Amino acid sequence: MTLEWSENPKTPLTVDGKQLEYFALGPSPDKAPTIVLLHEGLGCAALWRDFPAKLAQATGMGVFVYSRLGYGQSDAAELPKPLDFMTREAVEVLPQVLDQMGFERGILMGHSDGATIAAIYAGSVADLRVRGLVLMAPHFFTEPAGLESIRETKKTFETTDMAQKMAKYHKNPEIAFKGWNDVWLDPKFESWNVAEVIDYLRIPTLAIQGRDDQYGTLAQIEEIENRAYSPVDTVVLDGCQHAPHLEQTEAVLAAVSEFATRLERIEAAEVETA
Repeated sequence: MTLEWSENPKTPLTVDGKQLEYFALGPSPDKAPTIVLLHEGLGCAALWRDFPAKLAQATGMGVFVYSRLGYGQSDAAELPKPLDFMTREAVEVLPQVLDQMGFERGILMGHSDGATIAAIYAGSVADLRVRGLVLMAPHFFTEPAGLESIRETKKTFETTDMAQKMAKYHKNPEIAFKGWNDVWLDPKFESWNVAEVIDYLRIPTLAIQGRDDQYGTLAQIEEIENRAYSPVDTVVLDGCQHAPHLEQTEAVLAAVSEFATRLERIEAAEVETA
């Protein structure tokens, strides 16, 4: 069953018996390409704020947004999460989401953990519907400075009203926080590395990162540039930390719009010469 294409859908998105929060903007998949947004480790559908609407307007494409299990208004996730939760999300959950939403062709656009999930999907699953990737602040391996920032975030969660603030967006803020934080700070996770998936990318990629990102360095972007066989465009934003789409919205919209337009031009040229 194809999901309802709406800002306030009533048709449930159910994966493995669990309901996931979602909404959709702009043209439906049968009328235009779709950009699927994959949120960060403490994100959810609502925390994209007004970016999805601006993205749909800037690109003319449909935009589909959902909250992963344990985030936003989606059903609770079981804890502790496995250390390979991003890979599992990419190869087990995301395929079902794309099929249910009626995905026909378009772009996977992820932020932070969501960018990693998008890259793992494109490098692991043979899906010709995915024509391009937009990876904002992706993680392919751990870095000492990033882990230290995550430890600081844990202190903030334990000593301030952070949980109450998160409760505005997450049905269960403790599950949302621990599902992310406990994995990243597990001693066994220090050796986590999924950069190999980059070797299998065969579609154009736009990589975006803030130069002052507190959770990852430009080594993550350089890994894509050094390993990918397919075309890679990079945008490094000065005066920007971990959330380029919120901190420098116009720059991100311009980069993604140009990238999407180029993909459509390539698609049109291929159709003409076929």
